[in-house]
This record gives sequence, C-alpha cells and structure tokens, in this order.
Amino acid sequence: MRKFQIAVIGYNGDRCSEDARKLAYETGKEVAKAGAVLVCGGLGGVMEAACKGAKEAGGTTVGIIPQDDFSHANKYCDIVICSTIGFARDFIVASSADGIIAVGGGVGTLTELSIGYMMKKPMAALAGSGGIADSYGGKYLDERKRVQVQIAKDPAEAVRLVMKEN
Repeated sequence: MRKFQIAVIGYNGDRCSEDARKLAYETGKEVAKAGAVLVCGGLGGVMEAACKGAKEAGGTTVGIIPQDDFSHANKYCDIVICSTIGFARDFIVASSADGIIAVGGGVGTLTELSIGYMMKKPMAALAGSGGIADSYGGKYLDERKRVQVQIAKDPAEAVRLVMKEN
C-alpha cells in the first residue's frame, strides 16, 4: 500500500530564519511519526530542516532538486530526484504530495501553493512562520475557492489537517 506523501515547503537557505528552521524540523518529525513520506525541494533551509527532523524520527525523505547533480541535495534526503528543470520542479513537488505544509516562504512557496490549490490538495500554513505562510494562511488563493490554506498552530496540527482531508 502506498504511503501518504506530505510536501513541506518554505524558505531556502539564507532566507530561512532560525525559528522557521525549528518549525520545519518539528514538522518533519511529525510527518515521520504519522507514517507519511516527506517530499520537498531537496535543498537547504526549511527543506533540509524538515528532512533532518523526519530522518531523526525514522521517516523517509524525498528531495526533488532543480539541478542535474545529486550532490546539490541536502544530506538528509533518502531519495533524490534530479529534475534538471529549475523552478519548474515546483510542479513536481506539489503534484507528488497528498498534502502540503508551508513554513514561511517566498515566491517559490507561493508557486507550490498555487499548484496545490489548482489540484485541490489539502494545505496548511504554520502560523507565525513568516512570509507566504502568514500571508495566505486561512485564505483561498482566489475567488474560485478550490481549497483553503488552513492555519495550523503547530506542526502536529498541520500534519493532522492535511491528512484528515484524504
């Protein structure tokens, strides 16, 4: 039986605050504790912290990187997909998930949320994590009201929210 797959999306590298890293780490742990597979963009910041949390909790991680060389992936990725398609890999990340959790984030995170929205994927944004997550948490992305980006008070609630919708 296929495992539930949760994408954890958000800030990359230098733009990721220490608070967002901690939230992402805890989110990764909660994904693993729920028995789900963590899917992400495979690089640094939120992606690396979430993968680390999932790995330390005994979970499985998948990183879908924009480059053509496995060495770009963070060291906590069990499975690395070299997409070679740059930012277009956001489509693969979002469409490979059964649910999506945003921890902060910028325009790349908004792209992934938009893709999830069009596909009616259950989505949650961690309250207080900054960026896109705070801007769109509790809202619909447009007047079509396909799926609301739910606000989660903590990582455990975020995982519950995206899993209960399926």
